[in-house]
This record gives sequence, structure tokens and C-alpha cells, in this order.
Amino acid sequence: MSLAFLLTTLVVVATPGTGVVYTLAAALSHGRRASVVAAFACTLGIVPHVLATVTGLAALLNASAAAFQILKYAGVAYLLYMAWATLRDKEAIVVERDSGPRSAARVIVRGVLVNVLNPKLTIFFFAFLPQFVSPDEPHALPRMLGLSGVFMLLTFVVFALYGVLAASVRDRVTSRPKVMAWLRRSFAGSFLALGAKLALTAR
Repeated sequence: MSLAFLLTTLVVVATPGTGVVYTLAAALSHGRRASVVAAFACTLGIVPHVLATVTGLAALLNASAAAFQILKYAGVAYLLYMAWATLRDKEAIVVERDSGPRSAARVIVRGVLVNVLNPKLTIFFFAFLPQFVSPDEPHALPRMLGLSGVFMLLTFVVFALYGVLAASVRDRVTSRPKVMAWLRRSFAGSFLALGAKLALTAR
């Protein structure tokens, strides 16, 4: 594993995107534990993209405009739904003490969908991994899986760090209604902007 791979991965993972926004929202809504669960869910949502890459589906998505557009607009629709739900529901970002199985399951499902419905991740892996795996390497598949595992591990660590830091100021933030209203609009706007960016992004 090269230093270039680690540095590139850190830059990609640390750049705020849908996963980071979702993890921050979970941290402020439910606390530290939920932020870690959200980070895990977003990381879990990467698995289908890794499998798509190593099995060749990424090549199909890259070659088929129709397949890419279908998945892309499914992701756009979900991000728009997240924006609408966050803006509409004034209880979307509140201090909740329920950290039971139902709450955790909801956080996991939403976090997984945030990344599963993002075709750019598949294309990213398709373009990213081959740069660090020689085509003549006898164990190319295990190496690609290993590098993908490192990418997922760093994703989880960075997202969890974002979440834990947000959760540490949770009580001070959630006790101020005006700040909460601003946060709700900000998160809704972030989901809307990310959805628009995904819709306008070509392969």
C-alpha cells in the first residue's frame, strides 16, 4: 500500500459530502452513539460499489448511459426526499434519548441508502482502484479488495470523528431554538445542493 493511496483516500473521505452531512445530522439528533452508527451505515453503503467494481458492473455503468442515469436519478430523488423531510419535520433535528433498536435501525437504513444510491461511488472505484493495482499483478483481485477495505476503514474513522465532534457540542446547540431552525434549514439545503450536484454531474 502506497502513501499516495492513503493521502488520496484521506482527501476524498474527508471532503464533506452526503455521508458527512448525514452523520452530522445523526450526531445532533441522537448523540454520539448514533453518529458512530451513521458512520458505520455510510461505510456499509460503500460495499455494493466495491462489489460492483470488482465484478465488472462498474464497467457496465460506465458504458451504459441508461443504467447510470437510472441509478443517478434514484440517488437524486432520495437526496431531495431527505431535504424535504428535514425541512418539513421540525422534529428532524432534536435531542432524542431513544437509542434502542428501532432508532438504530432507522439510522442504519438511511445511512446505507445515502451511499448506495450514489453511482459516482461506483465510477470512482472503477477509476480509482486500477491506479494502484498493476494489471499484470497475479493477485489483483485480493489487492483491490484489500485497498477497498482500507478505504472503508478510513471512511468509518473520519465520519465517526466528524460525528463525535458534533455530538460533543450537541447539548449547547440543541438548547437554542433559533440555532436548531438554522441547522435544519442548513442540512436541508445541503441535501438539496448535493442532489443538484449529482443531477448535473456527467459520467
